[in-house]
Amino acid sequence: MLSRTPLSILDLAPIRQGATAADSFADSLRLARLADSLGFKRYWFAEHHNMESVASSATAVLIGHIAGGTSTIRVGSGGIMLPNHAPLVVAEQFGTLASLYPGRIDLGLGRAPGTDQVTAMALRRNRMESVHDFPEDIRQLQAYFSADNRTARVRAIPGEGLEVPIWILGSSTDSARLAAHFGLPYAFASHFAPTYLQTALRLYREGFQPSQTLTAPHTLACVNVIAAETDEEAARLATSFYQLALGLIRNHRRPIQPPVDSMDGLWSDAERAAVQQMMAYSFIGSGETVAAGLNAFLSDTGVTELMIVSHLFDPADKERSYRILARMKELGQVAK
Repeated sequence: MLSRTPLSILDLAPIRQGATAADSFADSLRLARLADSLGFKRYWFAEHHNMESVASSATAVLIGHIAGGTSTIRVGSGGIMLPNHAPLVVAEQFGTLASLYPGRIDLGLGRAPGTDQVTAMALRRNRMESVHDFPEDIRQLQAYFSADNRTARVRAIPGEGLEVPIWILGSSTDSARLAAHFGLPYAFASHFAPTYLQTALRLYREGFQPSQTLTAPHTLACVNVIAAETDEEAARLATSFYQLALGLIRNHRRPIQPPVDSMDGLWSDAERAAVQQMMAYSFIGSGETVAAGLNAFLSDTGVTELMIVSHLFDPADKERSYRILARMKELGQVAK
């Protein structure tokens, strides 16, 4: 199944220990160019704020940077946290991107703040948006992109009349119902919120209402992948990922750390269990090990597309991981 499933990349523009945000942007562009050459379908950035380890806060700016440095891969947001922004601003930004890079821009929308509540208030100032306004904000965005909006008093220029695919992102069942209601493609964040994946997919498929955008359900799941030449090497590289997850649990977030020989002494048994639960959909090992795990995941979920996030310290190791994954996909096609 891996050979038949489109593969994409989620990038948080992670900041490594001892490096800068500028280094992260250079790493992202190099990885995106590699992904473009390897045939990956999408390259998405996620909006986060006030995090020492993440440099993707100005998401639309990064999307333009990567789209301008690549040729065919679709570039987009996974996602824009819509409560942080006026729909008109989002329509204008992504209308500009779609005008610059026709047919290559995706707009994934989330309803969470992408940060803590204090930072969310600083972002929104006097705006009183909340998750309850999310459905109406989506309707406004669709209206701004519609050619029929040309007679409205408020118009998104550029944006009006452009084909900017909208995705609904989620980590719970609420987003699944919303995506089904709007007849929009649905992307689930199973890379950090595995609990409701199967339930959300079922609710989305059962409640899906065909729209001008889609006639049938279209699903994407994001998972963690760390591939190396051997299972042992991948396990060691994954300790950077574990340290990052441990920081989330402890609310002590710092730049991505180098790998270590063992996590013993770095986490307690309870913390280890919490990390393993949060990162349940993680596939770590050699190419063969990862491919087997992903094939089982695809068979179990039936998702249409697969998006990969790889938290690795060394950019060369990250690039190698994606090369291995692309090779396993190609080997599957050859085997068929």
